[in-house]
Amino acid sequence: MQEKILVVEDEKEIAELIRDYLKQEGFEVALAYDGKQGLEVYKNTKPTLAILDIMLPKMDGLELCRLIRNESSIPILILSAKKTDIDKILGLGLGADDYVTKPFSPGELVARVKAHIRRYTLLSSPAENKKIIKYDDLEIDSGGYNVYLKGSKVELSAKEFEVLHYLAVNPQQVLTREQIFDRIWGFNSYGDINTVTVHIRKIREKIEKDPSEPQYLKTVWGVGYKFNG
Repeated sequence: MQEKILVVEDEKEIAELIRDYLKQEGFEVALAYDGKQGLEVYKNTKPTLAILDIMLPKMDGLELCRLIRNESSIPILILSAKKTDIDKILGLGLGADDYVTKPFSPGELVARVKAHIRRYTLLSSPAENKKIIKYDDLEIDSGGYNVYLKGSKVELSAKEFEVLHYLAVNPQQVLTREQIFDRIWGFNSYGDINTVTVHIRKIREKIEKDPSEPQYLKTVWGVGYKFNG
């Protein structure tokens, strides 16, 4: 069964270029050229991964990202012609899993798509379905990419889940930002190590009673982070 990729990009030449590269790798691709159409196509196709441009007509990519994230934990990649860190932080804060700045290499984009899908499907595979980690009021279901706090579901993006899960399966072990980044993203030559800090902050906001005094995700100053399990 082919993996479905949603590409929402208002520049048709770029959208079709991405589609052609992804199809060459065996992916099924659905295109949309504005934010509202992108949301409709998302609901109709239920893709495995979404690639969203930021500057879209009718609804921008960040709003579309937020709406998709409210319903799903699929990997979301943001495309933008802007190189400012503001857009990057906004995108990650709304639940995006990765960020690619235009102009980009189609080959690099395809490599990132493959890596995100591989990590996403690995933790969702049947072999992992019964692996549930419990610490106090926190429950982490690696099979369904679900997290529950006091029985209530916590909405995490795919990458937020993977960061939390990686720390949780290594309780009391201090992991550096570099270790976390390399394990979860694996793009040492392209990525930004500050992405880890952003994700830790977002996870704390969602699972900690007091994010400034975290119970689960502890900072070890000058070294990294550890899960207090």
